[in-house]
Amino acid sequence: MRKALGFFAEHGVDGEVVIADNGSTDGSQQLAREAGARVVPVTSKGYGNALMGGIRAARGTYVVMGDADDSYDFTSLMPFLTELRDGADLVMGNRFKGGIAPGAMPPLHKYLGNPVLSFVGRLFFRSKIGDFHCGLRAFRRDSILRLGLQTGGMEFASEMVVRCTLAKYDVREVPTTLSPDGRSRAPHLSTWRDGWRHLRFLMLYSPRWLFLIPGLLLMTLGLVGGVALSTGPVRVGDIAFDVDTLVGASAMLVIGFQAVLFALLTKVYAMEEGFLPHDRRVQRVVDSWSLERGLVVGGLLALAGLVGLVASLVHWQGHSFGELDPRDSLRIVVPAATALIMSFQMIFASLFVSILGIRRRSHPPVTDPAEEAADVVDAAVVKVAGEAQTLNLKEVDAPADEDAADEESKDPAETA
Repeated sequence: MRKALGFFAEHGVDGEVVIADNGSTDGSQQLAREAGARVVPVTSKGYGNALMGGIRAARGTYVVMGDADDSYDFTSLMPFLTELRDGADLVMGNRFKGGIAPGAMPPLHKYLGNPVLSFVGRLFFRSKIGDFHCGLRAFRRDSILRLGLQTGGMEFASEMVVRCTLAKYDVREVPTTLSPDGRSRAPHLSTWRDGWRHLRFLMLYSPRWLFLIPGLLLMTLGLVGGVALSTGPVRVGDIAFDVDTLVGASAMLVIGFQAVLFALLTKVYAMEEGFLPHDRRVQRVVDSWSLERGLVVGGLLALAGLVGLVASLVHWQGHSFGELDPRDSLRIVVPAATALIMSFQMIFASLFVSILGIRRRSHPPVTDPAEEAADVVDAAVVKVAGEAQTLNLKEVDAPADEDAADEESKDPAETA
């Protein structure tokens, strides 16, 4: 509190200190008020919920957020403010560039957790931020509120960077320092639980890396292997690949195809709900891939599968419906079954995309211009008739003597 208020006084900043409290039981709320802070109670538990409560309650144009455990230096906020005044929407601190004091960060976080998760964030979302989870950051309040951030836990730190990047905000980074915190208790951060929550969020917000790229890889391997093995065994040195590998290739093809469809469905849903920004490439695919085209392609795949099954029956009949050599029969049955499975996947996915494309609309009332004009004329006629009737009544009821006339004329508004 003293550092933050001292920064305001030293640099002539019109600012306030907001403490977001979502259930502290150590009496720190009163200490904060006595030190000059405005304490905002937040009913929902969680790191992200507390921060969003504080951001909504803040009155300033800019907001600097940071942990109140003295691990960040609130006297050195000028680089953040300078970038914001220069037009930045979000300014992230980078502890790895500014300096991490001994004992300020566990080695597992310093050398594995933060670097790996930050690398994943840069890879998935093409971000330039080197420290995704720095707790000291500054931003324009209206820009962050416009995003509609959703997460309530520790993954809020990742969501803010990701959503700002996807929204094409001006995101910048400045060096900052990290010192050992001054708390007398252990931090709430759980290494593996919160690390997984960050990683899970990064994956869920990137259908490309979660579904599309793995799906395309599996589809390619399965298709190449299936085509190569459908005519006979393949030998690589002393290793022979036969029908058992063909079954595995078929599974890879089906799983990969399903993953690609999931990438499309996830992207369309996220775009419709506003979780992810509009993607013109995905929209072109959806616009060109109508329900009818999906049904046609699915029907062709089903027809190919049925032809394969008929061929397998003919092959079985050629052996008098007796025992078959699996190396021959599976080369017919497996591709046929694969085509049938993929046909239904295609049909179901086309139906689901069509459902996602249905818009909620509030239709305007149906109006006829001629009727509207007639209503206006009728209203004017009624108004004129009413005024004429009022004038006639005034003439009939006019008082006989001047005193009565003067008395009635005292309130013309009432007469009207």
